[in-house]
Amino acid sequence: MLERYALDWAAATIGVVVGVLAIGVMFAASAILAPRRPSPEKGIPFESGILPAPYQQSQIHIRYYIFAILFLIFDVEAVFLFPWAVVFMKIAQIKNDAGQLIYSNAVANAVFYEMIIFIAILGFGVAYAWRKGVLQWR
Repeated sequence: MLERYALDWAAATIGVVVGVLAIGVMFAASAILAPRRPSPEKGIPFESGILPAPYQQSQIHIRYYIFAILFLIFDVEAVFLFPWAVVFMKIAQIKNDAGQLIYSNAVANAVFYEMIIFIAILGFGVAYAWRKGVLQWR
C-alpha cells in the first residue's frame, strides 16, 4: 500500500517538475530567439489600419465595477443553487440495513437549512449594499 502511495506521489512530482521545466525552457527560448528591433511603428497601438487618435485617459466610474462585482456574486449564487436544487431529494435518500432506499427527514432538513443560511448571508450582503447606497446611481 505504501509503495503505491509513494509511486503516486513520485508520478505527480515528476509531472510537476517536467511542466515547470517546459515552461522555463519556453520562456528562455523566447528571450533568446525573440527579435529586438524597436521602432516607432511598433509602439503605436493597432487600430485596424486607422491612425490612432491622440490618447485621452478615460476613467470609468467606480459604480460600474461595483455593479459588476454584485452581478458576479449573485451569478455564483445561482451556480451553487441550481445543482443543489436538482439533487436535493437524492441527498436525503439513504439505504437502510435491508438495502432499501429510505428518505431521511433529518438529512433533508440539514441540507435545506444549510442552503437557507447561504441565501441569508447573500441577502444580508444585498441589504448592506442597499443601505450604503451602492445600488443607487447618483
